[in-house]
Amino acid sequence: MKMTFRWFGETSDNITLKQIKQIPGVSGIMGVLDDKAAGAVWTEDEISEYIASVHAVGLACEVIESVNVHEDIKRGAPGRDAYIENYLRTIRGLAKFGVKVIVYNFMPVFDWLRTDLAREIPEDGSTSLYFDEADLGAMTPLDIVRKTAESSGGFSLPGWEPERLAELETTLKAYEGMTENQLLVNYKYFLDAVCPVCEEAGVVMAVHPDDPAWNIFGLPRIAHNSAQLQRIVDLNPSPANTLCICTGSLGTDPENDIPAIVRHFGERNRISCMHIRNVKRLGYRKFREASHLSRDGSLDMYEIVKAAVETCPGVYVRPDHGRMIWDETGRPGYGLYDRALGAAYLNGLFEAAEKSRRHGGGN
Repeated sequence: MKMTFRWFGETSDNITLKQIKQIPGVSGIMGVLDDKAAGAVWTEDEISEYIASVHAVGLACEVIESVNVHEDIKRGAPGRDAYIENYLRTIRGLAKFGVKVIVYNFMPVFDWLRTDLAREIPEDGSTSLYFDEADLGAMTPLDIVRKTAESSGGFSLPGWEPERLAELETTLKAYEGMTENQLLVNYKYFLDAVCPVCEEAGVVMAVHPDDPAWNIFGLPRIAHNSAQLQRIVDLNPSPANTLCICTGSLGTDPENDIPAIVRHFGERNRISCMHIRNVKRLGYRKFREASHLSRDGSLDMYEIVKAAVETCPGVYVRPDHGRMIWDETGRPGYGLYDRALGAAYLNGLFEAAEKSRRHGGGN
């Protein structure tokens, strides 16, 4: 297991690499260039500068997140080949500087969705990301975009980059009538183009599941349960076609057995990356982010970690969305303190699971 931490870069993150370096057990970061629009090429100079800054403090940077797939690729629009070529150039550039895993998603328009970015948790007074489908009410996609932007504290949010959402109405119109099968056909076209280049470059793609784990605003979403993830794996047999298992995203649906999902795909060598977090389900399509501890949410974190240790022990992991605690302010979901606590907790679970496995122990 390789414990990492998400970092948005010197100009976009209020958390420093020095602070990340001081979190016990964290050996690297999952990097982001969040100022890059979907479809744009990540130049070698940009990649080199970013990764050099990480290496300078003694951290690794072998995973890059949010190389966003342009909507023309997802829609199968006439301009997709040019955007795919840009993607291939970015893959080659990242590989040149030591990147091994590229995390991405194939969700139309919206990456993740919450109805409140700072809902107070009554038990302790901290705040966390929150979703209640009933709160959407009569809100339109434009309404939720405005609300999210107003609540972001001035930070850009992954998946909610202003450039990508500036033409939201036009983009939504273009998806009208699209089915899951059509989206899958377009997805296969993308995978068939990128997987051979990934194999040549020594990089794998790791798709992030839908968040939350159901359709929203009538858009087709194709990555939120085990059967759908298997369908994605089956689109292209390349070893470069892998998964990023996000326990919180999949965990929003009580029908998803997260340890079983980890075991199924881990045994088949299809998990390259994991975002590990807990969620507290509060009712039908209603949940909030919780601390990473099993008892604070709805997921059995030990069983998830145990499944990873037994089926994909070399996986890159990071603590995912944290609460805002101790009067911290920052990018919603990406404060320092609670994610650092999450990393420490996960390190303890991994140590326990690894020792249990070595000694032939059970649960």
